[in-house]
Amino acid sequence: MATVSPRIEQTQNPLNDIRMNEEIETETDEKPSTVPAMVIAAMKKYAKTDTLNHKRGDNWEHISGEIFLQRVRHVALGLSQLGIKTGDRVAIISENRPEWSITDLAILSVGAVNVPIYTTQSVEQINYILQDSEAKVLFVSGRRIFKHTMPGIEGVESLDMLVFFDRDSRPDIEQAITLEDLEKSGAELDNHEPHAYEKLLAEVKSDQVATILYTSGTTGEPKGVMLTHNNFVSNVCLIAKTLPIFHTDISLSVLPLSHIFERTVFYVFCCTGVSVYYSASVDQLADHLKEVRPTIMTAVPRLFEKVYHKIVRKGLSAEGWKRKVFIWAMDVGPKYAELKDKGEFVSPILEMKQSIASKLVFSKWREGVGGRLRYFVSGGAPLAPALSYAFIAAGIPILQGFGMTETCITCANRPDNNKVGSIGLPFPGIEMKIAEDGEILVRGPNVMKGYYKKPDMTATVFTDDGWFMTGDVGRVDEQGHFYITDRKKDLFKLSNGKYVAPQQIESLLKESGFVNQIVVVGSGRKTIAALIVPDWDALKREMKENGAVPPASRAEISRDPIAIKIVQRDCTNLTKNLSDYERVKKIALLSEELTIDGGELTPTLKVKRAVIDAKYGNLINELYGGAET
Repeated sequence: MATVSPRIEQTQNPLNDIRMNEEIETETDEKPSTVPAMVIAAMKKYAKTDTLNHKRGDNWEHISGEIFLQRVRHVALGLSQLGIKTGDRVAIISENRPEWSITDLAILSVGAVNVPIYTTQSVEQINYILQDSEAKVLFVSGRRIFKHTMPGIEGVESLDMLVFFDRDSRPDIEQAITLEDLEKSGAELDNHEPHAYEKLLAEVKSDQVATILYTSGTTGEPKGVMLTHNNFVSNVCLIAKTLPIFHTDISLSVLPLSHIFERTVFYVFCCTGVSVYYSASVDQLADHLKEVRPTIMTAVPRLFEKVYHKIVRKGLSAEGWKRKVFIWAMDVGPKYAELKDKGEFVSPILEMKQSIASKLVFSKWREGVGGRLRYFVSGGAPLAPALSYAFIAAGIPILQGFGMTETCITCANRPDNNKVGSIGLPFPGIEMKIAEDGEILVRGPNVMKGYYKKPDMTATVFTDDGWFMTGDVGRVDEQGHFYITDRKKDLFKLSNGKYVAPQQIESLLKESGFVNQIVVVGSGRKTIAALIVPDWDALKREMKENGAVPPASRAEISRDPIAIKIVQRDCTNLTKNLSDYERVKKIALLSEELTIDGGELTPTLKVKRAVIDAKYGNLINELYGGAET
């Protein structure tokens, strides 16, 4: 492995390489039948020296395609030495790092089933997943993750071996080895039987289950979603042929590989020759963006919201003409972007203003993400239109897409056909439609085989003619772009009979600089209300500007009438164009963030509304204790 300084050399602009890439026939055209076959063919074709990259200390270490395939080969053979065979379940719990991807491909190479576990999942969930899947081997990254995981391993009789990525993390027990030990075992078998790996690969079939991904479980216990090799291969091939992704591209991977979105995207990047750089923590993201200078990247709305509000806070904290210019640019840019997005007339004066705003303000946004990012791809939740317009104005388009654990990635906007607010067009070969009750239905080779050990539950999510019922309510426009209005089960009815779609209102209110997290409530009530975790710095600064002295603790601020009034005023302003019954009439400030550990959020950061209702039931009742206005 070679090391380089943090500053990565600039490569040729992928936009200048489009013609060359159009003329190259990709490996996906050969329609490989399994994930390992697909990745191996692409790795050999592109033969890159920086296929995978991760940071150690101050340097980025590069792993070439050749070394990557060799390590996959040896880990796979090492697993076969442990007795792992077709259909056996093997689990991984690790942050993003090359070893995750190496182990993943190795598991699939022997025909086994990868069972990913989020590092943020509770001990109870870890235990449930290991027990339900009957995992035989568990890969663990390091000491910190193992300390969290250890109680969840107790009582799992199926587990024969623990394999540790970090050499110094291995506990002194007979059932534990290091990844290095496993690779050595595989290398020895490779020397004695040079064709052993190829024999294993040949036995893997396209209709075999490749992974069991346990859903986040916003309601009830997690369900194990079975995805086959063909589910992945078909999805990857469609995406790789549809989106402009080139072998000159560089990506920064920050979303968990245990999630269907990032895992599928990783396979897409492998098959298109993209160099992948792993960012193990969001806390390191700002530095890594400047060092890696990615050209393409996937993220979730939560990340964009944090970046956006950080930029706004910094701009508003400036003094004199700099503050005035920032405020001016934040008015000009989104206005320009919205007109362009809707295909409406943009006056020459506005064009000129946008050009000036781009040079004076938005150029710094582009520098902050490395200076050569062509586009973001966003998934996981609705993205507020105001944020989309701001990033478009900055020359950093965000392409929203949609997918589920059960369906892989079904649709996305395209760089040359991007409609703000929509989840885009279905990828070729995937069917989507709106049912009579408004639910979005999906059908295609990307849809899961079923829920593990739950045939009855599997039957409940498919129509008689094979459409998967997503549980999302939406619409489709005349151009074929789909829009999600909310989750079907999240819709609630007010006492006046009106139905409320909370996600859309929450997305709108996240445009407020005072809102960090928000949950809209009001089922069975006359009006809706909101529980809000504020942006404490922004709120305290506004309180001071209003002549108030912020209390010392967050608990006190959350009860302070002035603080509540400030946030309420912003919420009222943001929802003024909604129907009267959709406007937030009451708010309460929460002193603690909603977290995964606290049980309010799933590992994919979805709100568990039933938990919120139970945990904050008294507070919600207090909100409605007076006269409803």
